Amino acid sequence: MNLQRPNSDDATRTVNRSRSIAPFSGLCSRCIDGCTGNCEVFKATFRSRELIYPGPFGEITAGGDKDYPIDYSHLNIQGYALGANGLPQGVKGDSDSATFPSVNTETSYGWDIKVKMKAPIFTGALGSTEIARKNWEHFAVGAAISGVTLVCGENVCGIDPKLELDKNKKITLSPDMDRRIEIYKRYHQGYGELLVQMNVEDTRLGVAEYVSKKHGLNTIELKWGQGAKCIGGEIKVNSLERAIELQKRGYIVTPDPSDPISQAAFKDGSLKEFERHSRLGFIDEEGFYAEVKRLRDLGFKRITLKTGSYGLRELAMAIKWSSKAKIDLLTIDGSGGGTGMSPWRMMEEWGMPSLYLHSAAYEFCKILSDKGERVPDIAFAGGFSSEDGVFKALALGAPFTKAVCMGRALMIPGMVGKNIAIWLKEGKLPQTVGQFGSTPEEIFVCYEEVKNLVGAKEINNIPLGAIGIYSYAEKIRVGLQQIMAGSRCFSLPVITRKELMSLTEECAKVTGIPYLMNAYREEAMKILGGR
Repeated sequence: MNLQRPNSDDATRTVNRSRSIAPFSGLCSRCIDGCTGNCEVFKATFRSRELIYPGPFGEITAGGDKDYPIDYSHLNIQGYALGANGLPQGVKGDSDSATFPSVNTETSYGWDIKVKMKAPIFTGALGSTEIARKNWEHFAVGAAISGVTLVCGENVCGIDPKLELDKNKKITLSPDMDRRIEIYKRYHQGYGELLVQMNVEDTRLGVAEYVSKKHGLNTIELKWGQGAKCIGGEIKVNSLERAIELQKRGYIVTPDPSDPISQAAFKDGSLKEFERHSRLGFIDEEGFYAEVKRLRDLGFKRITLKTGSYGLRELAMAIKWSSKAKIDLLTIDGSGGGTGMSPWRMMEEWGMPSLYLHSAAYEFCKILSDKGERVPDIAFAGGFSSEDGVFKALALGAPFTKAVCMGRALMIPGMVGKNIAIWLKEGKLPQTVGQFGSTPEEIFVCYEEVKNLVGAKEINNIPLGAIGIYSYAEKIRVGLQQIMAGSRCFSLPVITRKELMSLTEECAKVTGIPYLMNAYREEAMKILGGR
């Protein structure tokens, strides 16, 4: 494993003074009285709890950078010199018909009523964070025109400044949720969907009832957790009045904004922000089934579940209970991902890393399947960003895995596209972008594709961040076509675990994917007429 410095990281904007570091603590081997910093211990001396989070909070995304013993890079993809699986019926597999552009990357999920996506990727939960709020138009339009699902995350209604509640503290109006749903629906192309995620507070506020009655959404997602942290979601608030408002709505807010000490610190200027936290969920089997039934009775056609990088017990619960409840999609999020709004050390050190968790998920799904029980459609999440990772995830979990959930990787193109628009307006286009042109038409290679999709008039209303997401999704889709063609898989359902090989014996032990010197050895020996 590479040297990790728990007392120094760009995410927390800290650095060691010394080149010699104690490996476990991350402290400099020689700490000098009079050092001017800037290690984490130094900075936490006067900024305290602020150092728990990556920063500046709400302006960055940050993913865990711990180097685990094995990860998806320890798997390689098999390529073949013959064969063509998954071509349309009646099409002969030859050099003229089995070309990579003919690969079908469409996928679908759902127990009975399926949702199709143009590519096997969708966004992670973009909820109440400032990053999601201020970039929502880019994210929503981008996902819609790309034909992939968009998950509207937890607490969106709960933090809406214009939220209106009835006497029972149930939602009667949430303009921000309305805005988010309507933007996606406006550009929806028939592929993918927008679904809303719920935690404890969302359930108490009646989010499911609101989005079902007002917007007729077909899918709602229950949340057990995520890979980046083992507590509920949080945001930061830089207004005392806002912190008190959220506290009155039932959220955990720290430091306590109603405490005179906190108010004095805020007035002094030393306390610059409050944290709004969601409560921990508590699950039990019968309660889970009851909640699924309640949501179906509200009219939802599909119920999905998002779970985090808990251990094997909770993983088994998620898979078994989802099978019994006929959950339409179970997203299993491993450690090693994150979007940057989680406690940094928690992001680094808690939970089962993605490859380990996903390997166990396949094992558990296979146990149920072999017993004749139907397994819910599965999505893997936790640090994915490229087409090779998508292919490996689909193959590792085959035939159960239908898609990959992405967090930062689908957010970054939205932010980059948005900033390109700003730079163009201000005449400050950096050379990294300006080398390709000085207009959106010149810079974005997919501009004309999007224009053809939405129309010559509507293209002027499409934010450049959305074109950025479309461009990124198209890169994933075409790259996936090439990899699939090389593995002679011309549609997603024919991908199997045999398309992978382990680069180390430890990886083979964890994943059950053969070590590369053993993969296809029997077939090779038969050809050689040997043993």
